[in-house]
Amino acid sequence: MKLLLTQELGRLAKWLRILGFDTEYTKENNFSKIIVEALKEDRVIITKRKKICEHPGIKFIKVSSDSYKKQLKEILSFLKNHIKEENIFSRCNICNVQIKEIEKEKVKGKVPKYVLATQKKFYFCPKCNKIYWQGSHWQKVEELLKEVL
Repeated sequence: MKLLLTQELGRLAKWLRILGFDTEYTKENNFSKIIVEALKEDRVIITKRKKICEHPGIKFIKVSSDSYKKQLKEILSFLKNHIKEENIFSRCNICNVQIKEIEKEKVKGKVPKYVLATQKKFYFCPKCNKIYWQGSHWQKVEELLKEVL
């Protein structure tokens, strides 16, 4: 399932990417442009904006909370069956591109020495070159999921 989040949901977009959802985030204010983009890419719009939800023929999920944890809880009732463990941490949380494994030797000097010494697998985003590894954030994600599910 492909998603398009409106500008007020930036933190939520990051969390949906962490969960493995193909999540575009737009800062566009023009409702027509947002709807055209969603239709063109077959994306479900997630928004807090009532006006977008009034347009017929679009798929949307409206959230009401201001808290990203509560927003995540609201939409996971719709997306719960689409969460796959193997997809968690499969996308760059900055640019939404699928991350790829990279040889440990190639990240030397790009990650802290402790991380290089203690981690075996590394991943990178081919678009922004951000490097990822399985650190304490994995446990934080598991804790958040338990909290919101």
